[in-house]
Amino acid sequence: MQIISLSDYQQFTAEKMKKNKIFQTERFFCDVYCFEPGQEQKGHVHGEQDKVYLVLEGQGTFKVGTEERVLGPGQGTMASAGEEHGVVNHTRARLRVLVFVAPNPS
Repeated sequence: MQIISLSDYQQFTAEKMKKNKIFQTERFFCDVYCFEPGQEQKGHVHGEQDKVYLVLEGQGTFKVGTEERVLGPGQGTMASAGEEHGVVNHTRARLRVLVFVAPNPS
């Protein structure tokens, strides 16, 4: 059994949002996305994958389809396959988001 601690997944980069892989199989993946202030994951679409975002730390603006909402710690949302989605860290603090995607797009 693999045991992890979410506190170990806090790598940020100045250039762009950092994806920190936790788990990955041929069926799904789980990452922690780390955003410095002002960084974003531009809107995009997965044709065959569903994506779940759960905020661990900070606040961000999450867009799914035509809706945009500010989410904070303990809150989450899901983008179904075919829905455009993205995240912006609109704050002056760091943002960490736990992300699940299934099936794995690789």
